[in-house]
Amino acid sequence: MSDTVRVRFAPSPTGFLHVGGLRTALYNFLFARSRGGTFILRIEDTDQTRQVEGAVENLIDTLHWADIDFDEGPGKDGAFGPYVQSQRLEMYREHAERLVAEGNAYYCFCTHERLEKIRRQSRYSGTLKQSPAYDRHCRSLSTDEAMRKKSAGEPYVIRMKVPESGETSFDDVIRERVTIANSILDDQVLIKSDGFPTYHLAVVVDDHLMRISHVIRGEEWLSSTPKHVLLYRSFGWELPVFAHLSLLLNPDKSKLSKRQGDVAVEEYRAKGYLNEALVNFVALLGWNPGDDREIFTMEELVREFSLERVGKSGAVFNVEKLNWLNFQHLRRKPDAEVLQLLNKELTRAGIDPSHFSEQYLLGVISAMRERVTFVRDVLEKSPYFFRPVDHYDPDVVKKRWKPHTPNHVRVLAEEFSKLQSPRKEDYEAALVRVADALSIKPPELIHPLRLAVSGMGAGPGLYDILALLGRDEVLRRIQTAIERLTQS
Repeated sequence: MSDTVRVRFAPSPTGFLHVGGLRTALYNFLFARSRGGTFILRIEDTDQTRQVEGAVENLIDTLHWADIDFDEGPGKDGAFGPYVQSQRLEMYREHAERLVAEGNAYYCFCTHERLEKIRRQSRYSGTLKQSPAYDRHCRSLSTDEAMRKKSAGEPYVIRMKVPESGETSFDDVIRERVTIANSILDDQVLIKSDGFPTYHLAVVVDDHLMRISHVIRGEEWLSSTPKHVLLYRSFGWELPVFAHLSLLLNPDKSKLSKRQGDVAVEEYRAKGYLNEALVNFVALLGWNPGDDREIFTMEELVREFSLERVGKSGAVFNVEKLNWLNFQHLRRKPDAEVLQLLNKELTRAGIDPSHFSEQYLLGVISAMRERVTFVRDVLEKSPYFFRPVDHYDPDVVKKRWKPHTPNHVRVLAEEFSKLQSPRKEDYEAALVRVADALSIKPPELIHPLRLAVSGMGAGPGLYDILALLGRDEVLRRIQTAIERLTQS
């Protein structure tokens, strides 16, 4: 194996991108970038029955959103894009026929009915495994008999000829030495009756021809790797370096599944998670930097990543940790970027961002930055910055709006009306003057004033709210609150 690093992410176009798939793509990407190598995207669509329309386009868009870009690929009609296995069928057949010719594979003419009978018999005898093994009925067919059946047009598949004894071993960066008895391996189908290859043949042929140096993939493929090793040896090819990533787990240590929460990257994207936060979070699901650091940019991950620091234990998917990371990355994001995201959220909520000045929206961002985990929280936690108050928290009304309050805030409004282009310091000074004049403490004005202008009992600094809304809007909201809350 040369020192040139070439890795690939090879998903099937069967739907949304699972967060486990994102981790696999990310680790391959980080390893390639950290070693000056090449990252390849390959679409493994040989199972035509499971394809979902638009899945490939969605996959590429999701990877692009996560700042994971692939480096090469012929695409369709010569355009740049991923490698696609369904466009390489003849090549797989040629390699399968080579295995047959060299005695490492054979034609199998067993019907679907016969295979079902074998499964039933295994079940009744209590020997049914996770996947019942083929009984190798056609393995003993002579070459003449096999060719006669093939010439007669009998449907067939091509199966690999697995050694019936001995062991198959390989090294894994994460798992170290792995050994499996050949007796438990099936004579795997390589070419299906429809002419399409199975995953096992296609992945080995593609990885060799694409000069893949390191195969970094999920633990679910660990049990299939001995078959792949046998295929490499049958072809006389050098093995890549294998690294099988641990499972992602729910907090209860069960395998991560949709039954207990979201598993698709697109779902987290739709909820408003920042790509930097999700990538940071996924990177830490199995890998650690060797110290207590937790917040990383993509550039920092590229510098720090190594396969040697990827653990073999399952990694728990903790949404609370993801939320914390989203908060941290949002705090660090420049105002200009947050402004773009806020404009999108406003538009999505049916609010025209052009109704507000950039200076106003940046002021809102500054006031709310330490109080929100998601950009959408700016709208949800402080709608009063974008719409007139149409609801007053009844608990706050009960606690803060007393019989004497309308008169107090009316006097306060009169004092505010005298201010010219007030800043937040001017509002504060005016409120203190009114409190002194009324012989009350400032909080007796602060709390009902906050209720009047926001409808809520908590939020960013009151004087920041007043300065952002502006004097005239503040006066309108005080008057509206007096009218509505006095009536109630």
